[in-house]
Amino acid sequence: MHHTIRFAVSALAIALAAPSTIALAPAIAAQPAEANQDAALTAFLDAEFEEAIKQQPQLATRLGRKDGGDQWNDIGDEAAEAQLAWRKASVARMKAQFDRAKLSPEAQVNYDIWALEAERAEMQQANRVYRPPFYSRLYSAHSQLPDFLINTHTVADATDLKNYIARLRGIPAVLDVAIARTKASEAAGIRAPKFQIETIITGSEKLTSGAPFGDGPDAALWADVKAKTEALVAAGKLPRAEADAMLAEARAAIVALKPAYDRVVAWARASLPNAPSGKVGAITLPEGAAYYANELKLNTTSDYTAEQIHSIGRSEVARIEAEQDALAKQAGFKDRSAYYAGRARLNPPRPYDDAARTEYLTTANAFVAHTRSLLEPYFNSLPKYGIEVVREPAFSEVAGGAAHASAPSPDGSRPAKTYVHLVGTVPDPAAMYTLMCHEAVPGHNMQGDIQVRQTSGPKFRAVTGYVAFGEGWALYAEALCKEMNAFPDIAADFLRLDAELFRAARLVVDTGIHAMGWTEDEAVAYMNTTGRQPIERSRSEIRRYITLPGQATGYKMGMLKIVELRQRAESKLGKKFDIKGFHDLLIASGSQPLSILERRVDDWIARSAT
Repeated sequence: MHHTIRFAVSALAIALAAPSTIALAPAIAAQPAEANQDAALTAFLDAEFEEAIKQQPQLATRLGRKDGGDQWNDIGDEAAEAQLAWRKASVARMKAQFDRAKLSPEAQVNYDIWALEAERAEMQQANRVYRPPFYSRLYSAHSQLPDFLINTHTVADATDLKNYIARLRGIPAVLDVAIARTKASEAAGIRAPKFQIETIITGSEKLTSGAPFGDGPDAALWADVKAKTEALVAAGKLPRAEADAMLAEARAAIVALKPAYDRVVAWARASLPNAPSGKVGAITLPEGAAYYANELKLNTTSDYTAEQIHSIGRSEVARIEAEQDALAKQAGFKDRSAYYAGRARLNPPRPYDDAARTEYLTTANAFVAHTRSLLEPYFNSLPKYGIEVVREPAFSEVAGGAAHASAPSPDGSRPAKTYVHLVGTVPDPAAMYTLMCHEAVPGHNMQGDIQVRQTSGPKFRAVTGYVAFGEGWALYAEALCKEMNAFPDIAADFLRLDAELFRAARLVVDTGIHAMGWTEDEAVAYMNTTGRQPIERSRSEIRRYITLPGQATGYKMGMLKIVELRQRAESKLGKKFDIKGFHDLLIASGSQPLSILERRVDDWIARSAT
């Protein structure tokens, strides 16, 4: 995520429980009095969650609900303040009604996470001025709105289509609020980097080019609404005449987007002369150190400082390089540099063409299916829904772009998907295996599949996401693929270490940019030489980190904690260690902060030892 799911930093980010569900086994059977209190807390939290959904119509759509399907989230400042006030009041109501000490251990986790989310929301609100809607490389408003309609707003009947058209009509108003908020951030001294402004201009112009704006291929939204409408007609759900009338409405709504996107472009062009470049980290912003410290805490769910994370990153880089040297020698090479050179000779640079794209998607989908077949000895909870590897939409596809995953819909009608960028230079084919372990199985797609089917416990737990937990699991999943013997050869395992090296380098460059004054070019050079990423990928990644401070650190910090906890459990339990039970503890009960995860693992170890 990137990542969207682009797993969100805050709560209410992915999807809710529904048919084809799994129940979570409680860590300790609740006593009768506890059970009554637990049930009452769950009922309370479910009622509060329903109120939260009313404030987030796009969340309702992600959950497969119709209510609010014609509306966008209110991204204005007043709405944000009202939502924070509501969340804090909700926690106050919970604390007034429930004695935490009278709850079971699992219910205490739910209690603690609901309270923690209010604290996190307050931190996010404090950082709001640093997060104008066009600033983020991954979540810029100009592309996020059409992305949502194309990839999330499903059209199963005429009502869905009417809601789609209503949302098309609502895009200009959201873009205008986004412009106003971004100008307010600029007035406070917070400006998007030059490269991001240029991307906004290019992307906005691409979204409003072609039919129905003029000559050429269909624009992304027009192609999407036509395809979804024709699918209804073909299924006998929409009469031809009614479909034609609704397509005319959709066409008019899309044409009306041009002035709104022109306003975005006008703002961007006016901002371009003052847009910073070179040294563009949080450290350059007013009170940027405090901002970055908040982002690190939000993304790692820990109290590590930037300096500590930077040091951990350099230490991990050295460890991984040593492991690569050992593996290279096993393959008959002098060291890792010689092995890299050998791989480069086998796979000289070549641009993507249609044949290469077809080969990539075919191989990737086959590997995901193979990996699914290996899961049973390691998991009690298995994925049930479809998982597809697909190409990134044209309007957001870039050379070197990061792959990302989305969860399935709660009922499985929308499969889980992994999106890959298939432009630019074709990567080493052996790298695909680790990427699929991370994004698909047993990584994000599997994680999302399990999470959306949960029924036990309060519903909000099925939609609460933490970068360190979600991405930490996905990195752990890469190593688990080796343990499961999923990789076909040494090359795939060597490039698994290459991927881990990349994540360790992220700790170094993210903190370097935002806390130590590194320039963009210095960070790109480190990622290219030490992180071993191609120059175009290095540039793309560094620009993502610049516009999303701290997010990239959650991956490796989360993995390190999961590995530490598994080693602790294995050491203390010996032959009593149950890998299935450990994995269920991690991913069968929803996303959780690392501090709470550690507490739950320690409790599990204590129970398992008896």
